[in-house]
Amino acid sequence: QVHVVESGGGLVQAGGSLRLSCVASGRTSDILAMGWFRQAPGKEREFVAAHKWNIPSTYYADSVKRRATISRDTAKTTVYLQMNSLKPEDTAVYYCAAATTYYSSSIASYSSSYNVWGQGTQVTVSS
Repeated sequence: QVHVVESGGGLVQAGGSLRLSCVASGRTSDILAMGWFRQAPGKEREFVAAHKWNIPSTYYADSVKRRATISRDTAKTTVYLQMNSLKPEDTAVYYCAAATTYYSSSIASYSSSYNVWGQGTQVTVSS
């Protein structure tokens, strides 16, 4: 079984940067990909970025494509999400997720593609 735990959220001013971390533990050899999603109050959970593991590939939502970087520390089984030029509309709870059963690039942005979820970390961007 795989577990993921996020950290790094907080309050930041618009235009600032933040780096979120997600540490995976347990049967990490089962992980096919890890991703970040976010959910703002009153809105549905939306895809932010993902990192496929066996053939390293990254995927981004259009809303963050030029402002976000997802990276992986193989030794630490940790995935990072670096967010720059933050905007108030980036305010949300950010969730880390892992896929351990099946994964392909065509489904990277679907929350149903991930079967392991963290508790989330709050990111608040003030204007």
